[in-house]
Amino acid sequence: MRNLVICLAVGAILLSACSTRLNPRNWFGGSEEVAVEATAGEANPLIPEQNQLMRRPEATYAGVPVRSVTELKVERIADGAIIRASGVAYVQGAFAVKLSPLNEGVPQNGVLTYELLAVHPSWGSRGGSDQTRTVTVAHSLTEQQLSGVRTIKVVAAENARQSRR
Repeated sequence: MRNLVICLAVGAILLSACSTRLNPRNWFGGSEEVAVEATAGEANPLIPEQNQLMRRPEATYAGVPVRSVTELKVERIADGAIIRASGVAYVQGAFAVKLSPLNEGVPQNGVLTYELLAVHPSWGSRGGSDQTRTVTVAHSLTEQQLSGVRTIKVVAAENARQSRR
């Protein structure tokens, strides 16, 4: 029994040193790079496919134009500009204020136009002082979006304000 173990150990050591197919370390060889075929539409198997029960409807923005724009400031930053606009809404408690670009955000004759929108709550009351109905929003623009822009204009229901370079 002892001789058998010694023979197997010596044989394994000698076999591991050679580069034949009998050596288990050489069975798979080295790795090589191969091209991967891209399959269109292959989904992540960990994310379940959505059916009608799991799908949420896309949220639509229910904002309406605010009554008037009271302030417009365009402040330069390192990689573009920040537009800050304030306005007075029709009702108290307006929220989700947004500057919505007109003309798909493309300047027309050097004028980049935005519409000042806000969502009115169902419980909102008309009236009150202008301070209680004031809303403010900021929107950032990159240098690419500002190329060719000479004037930035913000439009409300009753008026508009613009700032020039």
